[in-house]
Amino acid sequence: MFVAVAGNIGAGKSSLTQILAERFALEPVYEAVDENPYLSDFYADMPRYAFHSQMFFLARRLQQHVSQVNPGNRVIQDRTVYEDAHIFARNLFEEGVMDSRDFRVYTAMYGAIREALRPPDLLVYLHAGLPTLRRHIALRGRDFEATIENGYLERLNGLYEDWFAAYDLSAKVVIGADALDFVGNPDDLARVLEQLEPWLTPPILPLR
Repeated sequence: MFVAVAGNIGAGKSSLTQILAERFALEPVYEAVDENPYLSDFYADMPRYAFHSQMFFLARRLQQHVSQVNPGNRVIQDRTVYEDAHIFARNLFEEGVMDSRDFRVYTAMYGAIREALRPPDLLVYLHAGLPTLRRHIALRGRDFEATIENGYLERLNGLYEDWFAAYDLSAKVVIGADALDFVGNPDDLARVLEQLEPWLTPPILPLR
């Protein structure tokens, strides 16, 4: 079983990944945000560091898939490689931040890497509006994220909607993060788990 959790910056992906990993005995694979040596520079100077930052995430995602996701029996991943390409890199290109040469190179590399990656069995998309994203970003207190503009988050949300509508690699379910506090409210968590029960079950035997 391979579950992928998708969503914009601050949607609650890491929190949901941790909750589902513990409840359903899934091995969590988290996005390497704090490992990216370009990320703070990227938010300060996007045109200069867009390609570098995206290539780091692509390389790290390949490493995670090869070592953890592809061979894993029960795995849950915080953000997918598909989002890297179809949401974040595409937005940078469409906004003129990443030039066409860098985008072609990135897209070619993504296409080659994608062929080697195991697709999810279930995609869980956390849909969150701007106020929810801003609230979550403020709560986790990453300095470089505090400078993210509202327009950037809103453009990403638009691309997420288009991508999720067209996504057809696996079963998929959308969870409305604006109306549910699945971290702090047990009733809201129960609603989320009820949505996911058709696809997720605990292992019959404990994992060793």
